[in-house]
Amino acid sequence: MNKAPFGARARAAVLALALAQLHAAQAAAQAPPAQTPAQTPLKATVSHWWTSGGESAAIRQFADAFTRAGGQWIDQAVAGADQSRASTINRIVGGNAPVAAQFNTSKQFRDIVDQGLLNNLDDVAAKGNWDNILPGTIIDAIKIDGHYYAAPVDIHMPAWFFYSKAAYAKAGIRAEPRNWNEFVAQLEQLKKAGLIPLAFGGQVWQEKIVFDAIFALVGGPELYLRIYRDRDLKAVASPAFREVLVKFKSLRAYTDRGAPGRNWNDATALVVSGRAGVQIMGDWAKGEFTSAGQVAGRDFGCYPGFGPRPPYMVAGDAFVFPKTAKPQVVKAQKLLATVMTAPGPQAEFSARKGSIPIRPDVDMTKLDLCARMGIEIMQDKSRQLPNAEMLLDPDLNGALQDVLTNYWNRNETPERAQQAFAQAIRDNTW
Repeated sequence: MNKAPFGARARAAVLALALAQLHAAQAAAQAPPAQTPAQTPLKATVSHWWTSGGESAAIRQFADAFTRAGGQWIDQAVAGADQSRASTINRIVGGNAPVAAQFNTSKQFRDIVDQGLLNNLDDVAAKGNWDNILPGTIIDAIKIDGHYYAAPVDIHMPAWFFYSKAAYAKAGIRAEPRNWNEFVAQLEQLKKAGLIPLAFGGQVWQEKIVFDAIFALVGGPELYLRIYRDRDLKAVASPAFREVLVKFKSLRAYTDRGAPGRNWNDATALVVSGRAGVQIMGDWAKGEFTSAGQVAGRDFGCYPGFGPRPPYMVAGDAFVFPKTAKPQVVKAQKLLATVMTAPGPQAEFSARKGSIPIRPDVDMTKLDLCARMGIEIMQDKSRQLPNAEMLLDPDLNGALQDVLTNYWNRNETPERAQQAFAQAIRDNTW
C-alpha cells in the first residue's frame, strides 16, 4: 500500500550488486560452527515495520511461538513500511541480510525473486498444504514461476469503514449508510454535531487507500479492474472514472486541519476517543481499538462498504527469506515460516492485529465480529477484489500515488487528474 523506495533502474543495479555479493559469499562459505544445533536455538533476525501498540502486540505472538518451537527471535523493527523495505534491500546489498523480512502481499518483492536473492519455501508450503488452503488472490502474489517465495501471515481488507458508536450517537446517526448519498449525509450530521466527520491521515499511502475504497465502491469492480489490471486508457478517460475522482476529493471537506502528515494510528485514535466519526482504513486499525479496551459492536462499528454485496478488497503481509550459504539460517527460515503459518499462532496474531487468518482451520472464537464478517465474505470468491499493489508494479503504483496526492492536495481539476493518471500508466507500462 506504500510507494516503493526505488525506481526500476536503481533497483536493478542494487539487486545485481547484491546477487554478485551473494555468489561470492556462497563460494567463501565457512565450515559449520563448533556448536551443534542441539546446543543453541535457531536464531532469526526479523525485520518488520509493526511498531504501533496493536501491531507490536500481534507480532509478539509469532515471536513467542518461534521461541517455543526452539528458535530465538531477534526483533529488528523499522518504523515505516517504505523505510523498512529500503533497509532490507540495503542490508542484502551490504551482506548483512535479515533472516526474514516483511513485505506486503504484492509485487513489491518480485525484483529480488527475479534476481535470485530469496530462498523458496516450497517444502514448507507442501507440508502446510498451501495450494489448497490459501485463497487464490494470495497464491497469485507469493507463488512465482511455480515456487513459493513468501510466507503470508494475514489477510487484510484495506477499505473498511470504522466508526465511533459514541460519535454516531451524539450526531443522531442510528444506522450504517446503505449508499454513497447516505454516507455523505452522515458526514454532514457529524460535522453539525461539532465532531471531525472523517478521521484522516494526510500521507500518500493513506490517500491512496481512501481513493481505492471509493473507486471500488463507486466505480465498481469492473472499472477498477479495467484500469488497474488491464491498464485501459479509455476507462481512465471515462465519465465514470471522473465521477470517482470527484467523489474522492469531496471527502476533503470533512477532514480536519490536523490531517496533513498524520499517522494512521493517530487518525484511528480520534475515532477511539469519539472525537471523530469514521475512518476509512485497513482492518489493522482494529488493533488500536483492541489495545484501548474497545469491543467491536459495543464501542465501535465496522462495515466493508455500501449495499448488500460490496466488493471485498484483499491485501495482506508476508515475510520473505533472503538467500544464505549458512545451513542453520536456512533451518531457522523454514522453522519461522512454519510457525508463522500454523493454526495456533495465526489465531493469536489475527486476534490482535485485526486481520483474518490465511487459513480456514483456526480457532475463530477469539476473533471479533468484524473479522468474522470478513471470513464469511471471503468464502464468496466473486466478492474478492485484489488490492492495487497485487495488480500494479511498484513503480506504477508509486506514480499513481503521486498523481492522486497532487489531485487531493492541490487545486487540480478531475480532468487534469485523469490525464495525469493516463500518462503515469503510459510511462510505467512495458
